[in-house]
Amino acid sequence: MVFSSREEMLAALGTSLHDSRLAMNISQQTAADRSGISLKAVRNIESGANASTYSLLSLCRTLGKTDWILSLAPPEINAAMFERPDPLQKRLRASGKRKGASVRHGRADS
Repeated sequence: MVFSSREEMLAALGTSLHDSRLAMNISQQTAADRSGISLKAVRNIESGANASTYSLLSLCRTLGKTDWILSLAPPEINAAMFERPDPLQKRLRASGKRKGASVRHGRADS
């Protein structure tokens, strides 16, 4: 399909994402919540209005359309970059002071 304007292109993209969301039987609010973006951002994307790249990527990931983005991306960007971390996975944190040692200027003193 050939588009005569960016607006037509945005409208077609928005319609396709809208159809994908409906096929998943989720509301705009649910899509927004799962994507970590605002309801207004979802509405803007689906209506073909201007939206941030972050919002578009987030919604595409939620709707299972990462293949669209990956088809545009350089080879070093892969699908694993779009995976969400497991929310139940324990986050690694930097350790505090070691027992019996004081830390000053990045060195352990005895």
